[in-house]
Amino acid sequence: MAGATARVPRSHRILPFDNCEIDFSGWPAMSLSDTIFGFLDAEGEGSPESVVSIEEFDENDGGDGEKGSCESINEGNKTFWETQHQLLHATVRRSSSLEARIRDATKEALKEVQITGNACVCRRPVAGGCRDCLMREVCGRLQNAGYNGAICKSKWKSSPDIPSGEHSFLDVVDKSNPKKGEVRVIIELNFRAEFEMARASEEYKKLISNLPEVFVGKVERLHSLLKILCSAAKKCMKEKKIHMGPWRKHRYMQAKWLSTCKRTTSIAPPLPTGYPNRPPRPRASMLTLDLLENLPNLHRTVVEVV
Repeated sequence: MAGATARVPRSHRILPFDNCEIDFSGWPAMSLSDTIFGFLDAEGEGSPESVVSIEEFDENDGGDGEKGSCESINEGNKTFWETQHQLLHATVRRSSSLEARIRDATKEALKEVQITGNACVCRRPVAGGCRDCLMREVCGRLQNAGYNGAICKSKWKSSPDIPSGEHSFLDVVDKSNPKKGEVRVIIELNFRAEFEMARASEEYKKLISNLPEVFVGKVERLHSLLKILCSAAKKCMKEKKIHMGPWRKHRYMQAKWLSTCKRTTSIAPPLPTGYPNRPPRPRASMLTLDLLENLPNLHRTVVEVV
């Protein structure tokens, strides 16, 4: 009597490919319809063209079937990174006139700081200046140029997905166009470094190298970039088989720049490094201080002992 054979549905099969990682879940969908970059929707990660297709596995083919499936996955990975590069290039390149003006003003402010030097006036000065003092210098120059600039500090609580944290950056609020209303432009002076990884793949490094060192853009633009970069970071970690830290997740990156923050427009002047109006402290020791105050005309002589 022939034994009954149960046929396992294809969607639940485990295909033992050597050195090949098959992602059955597909890539995370990327909807940009909620931003001004609606033209990018057709190239999102969730489009049917960008999903890795798994070729039918034929047990009789042996090694040829494994090779074909590996090549299919590699081709899908190549398509993914090409799509990410296109999305990043389109998002970074597109810029409004307001963003361009604030970007030029920010570059000019950084150039002036570089010429004059970023003197750190913190309680514990850092050689070459610290990030907080640099933001204070740039913000002050933006305000002198007529922009409503401020230092923003975001702070968020921990959740099951991400830990708590805080982050400081700059922004400019523009109200010159009544039709558009209030427009907020985010300024991050060290944007590229926020996404760099020590053990990243070559494709991820290439993608990050296309980011500007200083980001100046509207909230909508930053929101789109975070989707692209966090999706790429997740793919990179999966390819390298490295655990993705919660500080690299999309929600954590959103909390840095897009969560509720405290906006400080009044820039405090640099703290004085010395006290010019204060009388000099006496250098006499505590043993002779009272004697010198009581006998100011006392002359001390040095007796040479032969």
